[in-house]
Amino acid sequence: YEIRSRNQPAPFLKADPYAFAAELRPKTASIVRDLSGYRWGDRVWMEARSSHDPLNSPLAFYEVHLGSWMRVPEEGSRWLTYRELAAKLIPYVKDLGYTHLELMPVTEHPFDGSWGYQTTGYFAPTSRYGPPEDFMAFVDACHQAGIGVIMDWVPAHFPDDPHALAWFDGTQLYDHEDPRLGYHPEWHSRIFNFGRVEVRNFLMNSALFWLDRYHIDGLRVDAVASMLYLDYARKSGEWIPNQFGGHENLYAVDLIKEFNEVVHQKHPGVLTIAEESTAWPGVSRPTYLGGLGFSLKWNMGWMHDLLEYFQLDPVHRQYHQDKLTFGLVYAFSENFVLVFSHDEVVYGKRALLSKMPGDDWQKFANLRAIFGFMYGHPGKKMLFMGGEFGQWMEWSHDESLQWHLLQYEPHQGMQRYIRDLNHLYQAEPALWQIDFEYQGFQWVDFSDVGQSVLAFIRRAREPAGFVLCVGNFTPVPRSNYRIGVPEPGWYRELLNSDAATYGGSNQGNGGGAQADQTPCHGFPYSLS
Repeated sequence: YEIRSRNQPAPFLKADPYAFAAELRPKTASIVRDLSGYRWGDRVWMEARSSHDPLNSPLAFYEVHLGSWMRVPEEGSRWLTYRELAAKLIPYVKDLGYTHLELMPVTEHPFDGSWGYQTTGYFAPTSRYGPPEDFMAFVDACHQAGIGVIMDWVPAHFPDDPHALAWFDGTQLYDHEDPRLGYHPEWHSRIFNFGRVEVRNFLMNSALFWLDRYHIDGLRVDAVASMLYLDYARKSGEWIPNQFGGHENLYAVDLIKEFNEVVHQKHPGVLTIAEESTAWPGVSRPTYLGGLGFSLKWNMGWMHDLLEYFQLDPVHRQYHQDKLTFGLVYAFSENFVLVFSHDEVVYGKRALLSKMPGDDWQKFANLRAIFGFMYGHPGKKMLFMGGEFGQWMEWSHDESLQWHLLQYEPHQGMQRYIRDLNHLYQAEPALWQIDFEYQGFQWVDFSDVGQSVLAFIRRAREPAGFVLCVGNFTPVPRSNYRIGVPEPGWYRELLNSDAATYGGSNQGNGGGAQADQTPCHGFPYSLS
């Protein structure tokens, strides 16, 4: 559109904010598309979703950047198309036992290096991988394979590219004129004016559009903390308090609550997930109880504590066992997702495997231990692509994952381990049925700091359904180690991260252990 404004001396060109498609960057024009012609084949999935409570289900998310999961080296390392991704990515995720794909933003964006988080097309899937109908076909194929699709959605800010929303009519139509409200100093982007009715409607329409037209199963809202706080990433004097003198963005809070209420009302069974890194209370609590209304919240504190612990040399871990146990102090205050996201493997932070101490064998053993603890711990699960087979390099949006590593046995073993973890996780209700209430968790012992051993029980709603989880977080085998248990009988070993098939030394329990009437850890029985 050519926009002529009394506030600008010359006309300027703008893309349609509501466009369903756009030209491939660096071109910026909108494309008129009729989306009504696609015939969906996921009726069974959609009907089941609307009558299903996902919070009472196993949820294992595989986070993906579509442009760098896999490329075609024979053709200049080009991206896979939506159709090619459907043929390759979906069977891979299905085989590994994940329940959902979590897509980094597929909304149109001009700059590859933003990973999609500098959105310009709030109603347009990026043309990098094909037309809108092909993205529909991708989601459709996921559903027919029994895989849900979560999409990152970015209402917190938008870029100042001249063809997009910034200064749309020659004024700050979508944001604020005062930079203390309208400019984001950390990302050098514009902040939506959440108090303006037209802006709120624009964002609400965008969210509902993806759920309605593209059958998306959930929206992960990026950078929620930056929306909630007027002083986010700002120094004193760089922000304006609200009408009560506080630092809360009350208009953003109201929008977030309305967003969650409307989404859950119009699309039952859909997830809303908050990337929220502060102690704001009730992020995943219903709005009628004073919460923000999200289904789930990323557990950033747990992730940072766990990575800090596992990067220590095992000889020093006895002094830091609180890094493993502190998460249980607040584990049931929110509906948490335990995450190892893309943010942890970029900008010099190193890949997960590279973070681990010791030689290569110990690095793999540590990473298997960290994943085992994650799947035993209360909370839903999410892992960024590449972590499942132990990629060595940091993630780069310009390159494919290091698929060639799967010719080596240690990486094959890591991939088998993740596959078995996911399938065990789904098969054992104790590992997911009571994720958000203390009744689903019971400590056996967290006091053996000298040997860096932890033991706890996960419980299902059926009293007899429980799983004993034991972690030895040193490279020293502990023979004849006694663990208290609540019931007598034979305890079958469901999974052992040190099994030879995963690349371990095969120090195990011969398939299980018999509990006897020796009291231990406050329980009437124990096994060794």
